[in-house]
Amino acid sequence: MSGRFRWQADDLLLTLRAVPRASRDEILAGPTRLHLRITAPPVDGAANDRLIGFLAREAGVSRARPGVLRGHTARDKLVRIRSPSQLPDALVRLAVARVAQKHRKN
Repeated sequence: MSGRFRWQADDLLLTLRAVPRASRDEILAGPTRLHLRITAPPVDGAANDRLIGFLAREAGVSRARPGVLRGHTARDKLVRIRSPSQLPDALVRLAVARVAQKHRKN
């Protein structure tokens, strides 16, 4: 399993690189971590605030459930989403691609 995301009981842990000042908010799959493009600048916590809001919407939870565990002032972050209602679309696509890749190898 890659280190991009994993489950810890009911919580989803994401290893990601935040990319501030992007043209739109989106999650992309990198080789070792997710890339979370955020429109907000990395000033006064604006990028982290936008990141939390975006992940909350994607996971169908309140803004209180996602939280940065590591990397508050860095681009590389570890984020926990407590008991997400749904998986973000980018993670679903990534999981499907992972399963398809395993079937091609067999």
